[in-house]
Amino acid sequence: QVQLVESGGGLAQAGGSLRLSCAASGNILSINGMYWYRQAPGKQRELVAAITSGGSTNYADSVKGRFTISRVNAKNTVNLQMNSLKVEDTAVYYCAGDFSYYSGRVWGQGTQVTVSS
Repeated sequence: QVQLVESGGGLAQAGGSLRLSCAASGNILSINGMYWYRQAPGKQRELVAAITSGGSTNYADSVKGRFTISRVNAKNTVNLQMNSLKVEDTAVYYCAGDFSYYSGRVWGQGTQVTVSS
């Protein structure tokens, strides 16, 4: 089994920064894509950022230029640096990954990010 555990959520003021981290553990052979999703109250879960094992990245238009996804393959970790936070970034943020020899995307438990005005 594998699991993902997020950390680093909390409360920030608009214009501030937070850094989320996610660590994978368990019987890991390799991790292909790693992702950060978020879900705000009353809204569908949306993809925020993605990164391949080779380091290619992709971002939702709403966070481009403000958020940066990175990963350390040797440590099976993925991070999300969030700058210039906006109130509308408030959501539960989920880490996810595509693990070799596992069917389906593996999800973390989520971490709350709240941005106040």
